[in-house]
Amino acid sequence: MSGHSKWATIKHKKGALDAKRGKIFTRLIKEITIAAKGGGDPDGNPRLRTAVLAAKAENMPAENIKRAIQRGTGELEGVNYEEISFEGYGPGGVAIIIEVLTDNRNRAVSEIRHTFAKNGGNLGESGSVRFMFSKKGLIAVEKSAASEEQLMDIVLEHGGEDLNDEGDTWEIITEPGAYEEVYAAIKAARIPTVIHEVTMVAASYTKLEGNAASQMIRLLEALEELDDVQNVYSNFDMDAEQMEHAAG
Repeated sequence: MSGHSKWATIKHKKGALDAKRGKIFTRLIKEITIAAKGGGDPDGNPRLRTAVLAAKAENMPAENIKRAIQRGTGELEGVNYEEISFEGYGPGGVAIIIEVLTDNRNRAVSEIRHTFAKNGGNLGESGSVRFMFSKKGLIAVEKSAASEEQLMDIVLEHGGEDLNDEGDTWEIITEPGAYEEVYAAIKAARIPTVIHEVTMVAASYTKLEGNAASQMIRLLEALEELDDVQNVYSNFDMDAEQMEHAAG
C-alpha cells in the first residue's frame, strides 16, 4: 500500500480527520459544487454521485449537500471555482499530484510553489508524473473486522480488481466504475472500513527513510493544509512506525 494510504489510515485512527471536519466539509462542498456543473442529478452524474456518497459518509447534513448542488447547477448564487492540477517532486524524488479547486489561480500557484520550495520539493511540468498513476477505488478494512475469504467473495461477486494483505489491514482495489457496488456490498455486510475513496494509485513506490521521510510528511501536511487543495496523491512509502511518530 502506498505511503499516502498508510498516512490516511493512521490519521483516521488517531482522530486527526475528525479534528479537521470543518476543512473536510469545505472540500466536499467544493467538490459537490463543481461536480454538479455536469448535472444536478446524482443518478446521471457519476462524479456527483461519488461526491455525495463521500459527503454522506462524513455525516454532512442533507441540506448542506442540497445547497452545494444548487450552487453548482446555478439555482443558487455561488463562487466560481477553477480546477487545476499540479505535478511535482518531493524529497527523494517522490512523485506528487495535487488537485486544486480555487477562485484565484495566481494565489493557488504561489502557495503551492512556496510550499514545495519550503519543504524540499519542486514543481514539475504538466505530465511529468501523472503517467505513474491510475484512478482506482480503494477500500481498506482492518483485519479484525473481516476475513480474507469474506472479502474475496465480495471482490469476486461485485467486480473488484484485487485484494491485498497490508499488514494490519486488507486493501481492496477496484476500477472507478465498480467502486460504488463493491463499497455498497461491504456496507451491506456491516463491515466497517478505515478508508473508502476513489483515489490515484501509483504503479510503483519510492521508499523513504530518515530525514527524507520526515521531510515528506511535513510537505504532505503543509500541502493538505492549503485552503485551495482538494487532494494530494504521491508514490512515497515508509515504515508505519515513522508515520505514527510523525502523526503525533
